[in-house]
Amino acid sequence: MKQTIRLFLVALFAGAITLGGYKFFEKKETISFAPQQTSNYIPTNFSSTAEGMNTDFTEAADKTVHAVVHVKNTTVSRQPTNIMEYFQGGGQPRAMVGSGSGVIISPDGYIVTNNHVIANASNLEVTLNNNKTYTAKLIGTDPNTDIALIKVDGDDDFPFIPFGDSNNVKIGEWVLAVGNPFNLTSTVTAGIISAKARDLNQFDGNPQSFIQTDAAVNRGNSGGALVNTRGELIGINTAITSETGSYVGYSFAVPSNNARKVIEDILEYGNVQRGILGIQVGNLNSDLAKKLGVDETQGVYVGGIEKGSGADKGGIKEGDIIKKLDGVTVNKFADLAGYLGSKRPNDVVEVTVVRNGNEKTIPVTLVKLETFSIDDLGLEVKNTTSAELKARGLKNGVTVTRALTPDVAQYKLEGIIITQLNDEVVNNINDVKRIMSQRDYRTPIKMTFMDTAGNINSFIFR
Repeated sequence: MKQTIRLFLVALFAGAITLGGYKFFEKKETISFAPQQTSNYIPTNFSSTAEGMNTDFTEAADKTVHAVVHVKNTTVSRQPTNIMEYFQGGGQPRAMVGSGSGVIISPDGYIVTNNHVIANASNLEVTLNNNKTYTAKLIGTDPNTDIALIKVDGDDDFPFIPFGDSNNVKIGEWVLAVGNPFNLTSTVTAGIISAKARDLNQFDGNPQSFIQTDAAVNRGNSGGALVNTRGELIGINTAITSETGSYVGYSFAVPSNNARKVIEDILEYGNVQRGILGIQVGNLNSDLAKKLGVDETQGVYVGGIEKGSGADKGGIKEGDIIKKLDGVTVNKFADLAGYLGSKRPNDVVEVTVVRNGNEKTIPVTLVKLETFSIDDLGLEVKNTTSAELKARGLKNGVTVTRALTPDVAQYKLEGIIITQLNDEVVNNINDVKRIMSQRDYRTPIKMTFMDTAGNINSFIFR
């Protein structure tokens, strides 16, 4: 018993020594909650977020749903049934039906839609939101902007959507996408402006300037309306980017200013009048700015001037950096192309440039871009100036401006000068039109040209 008590006392004594030593050597740590003095802070807004979400879309939707229509396109193609029909043409006719949306823009029945919605149509049928159906006639198209104009006739005025100013739309602004897909009554989705001046065609020589939005747009909505909260038309829904073909969060619309200009040109001239500055350009970025020895990293760099163009006569110089057009900021070529897409030849544009570090504004009269699409070759050509011909040592020819198909684009033919087609001399685009209209479509096409290195070559297109 005494032995047990002795062991207990030893253990108790040892524990007391251990605990005391721990407390003696333990470092005391002080925790302070006092605010620290620093220049860095996180800006915070504690105001109610509900105020920013009280936008009412019902009025805009009510103004627009009745003016968006379903467009049915019937095309007839011939399917060869034997080897002779395959080589010589012919075969059994076969009807194919496609569909999309359209927007009534006037009380007398003019409707704007996408060119790809009505392409190759042999019959067009339009169904309104009230399920009334009309036969439509094609007024005109512009494949470059993917805009088409059709018309229906009725006894009464049609509901329509007025045009808004697409130059004034702002990133983050609420918008509605209104379409009439699959012959349903009009469907409305909401979103915001995600970006402006998006170029989806930067690699095929046909620059575009789309409004990007996250309002849901699916198949069948092509040609529908993009409207602001006041019910004004600010865009024609045209495209989505998707690996599956279905909506994944991005949709694109042709700005209303560009669509309206195309429609007005079709009505007045029968074709689209394009005004250009007459410059060769490049988008600025950090690498190019360093290479060129300039301080600007945004804007359009003028790499060359076409002799006799509006830019040449107005005083634009190679090396200038375009920053604004009529006060509208230009950060990249899509901004410039989009703004000029709403202008016509002989319009005067105030071009603000940075030259040698100084900013100046120069009035420039736009000149007409005259081109012709050689569909059988997959090339677009323009007239070549006498100065350009002299510089290349040629007496005649038309210049290739861009490829029309990805297959032709891979050959990098932009800038070549076509001097002959089927061994006939080509002086201008009128010669091209004549030669192509008179040729036998069953025979190959021989194209003689000078490449950008100064060599004469010939291609045979079969």
